[in-house]
Amino acid sequence: MPFRHPDRSADLVTRIEAEVRERLEEAVDYVCLEALVQRRRAHGLPAPAADNPGDRREYTEHVRAFLALLERELTPDLDAEQRRRLAGTAAVGGDEADRLTSLQVALARRLPDYWQRFETTSARYLADPAVPGSGGESRGGLLGRLFGRG
Repeated sequence: MPFRHPDRSADLVTRIEAEVRERLEEAVDYVCLEALVQRRRAHGLPAPAADNPGDRREYTEHVRAFLALLERELTPDLDAEQRRRLAGTAAVGGDEADRLTSLQVALARRLPDYWQRFETTSARYLADPAVPGSGGESRGGLLGRLFGRG
């Protein structure tokens, strides 16, 4: 599949990073929207609406909770060298969701079984799509575009 980013002047590492980030954001969007819809169905609530600030906030809470769960699930087994390499990722600017997304991109690029572990964690998350307790800022992606944030 050819690289679809409009700026083709970037070096290969940057292009790979952008592709991994795009795939990760789409996967997280899918999991979090599915969790939101499942929860709504289970409680007899209406489907989420793009123009509803409460729905956007609840979706964003799912994104932060899921990214935090991925961090908890995927980082304990890292060796000292892997932790050292990821330390720079945690220092990037932006909000917490940006930091968590950058960490997942780095993990996806370094762990050979990342996507299998992502799928296992997402299945567990979807088995109990409770409303996360924390708020947060959006980071774009497919639902960001649907909700007019990207």
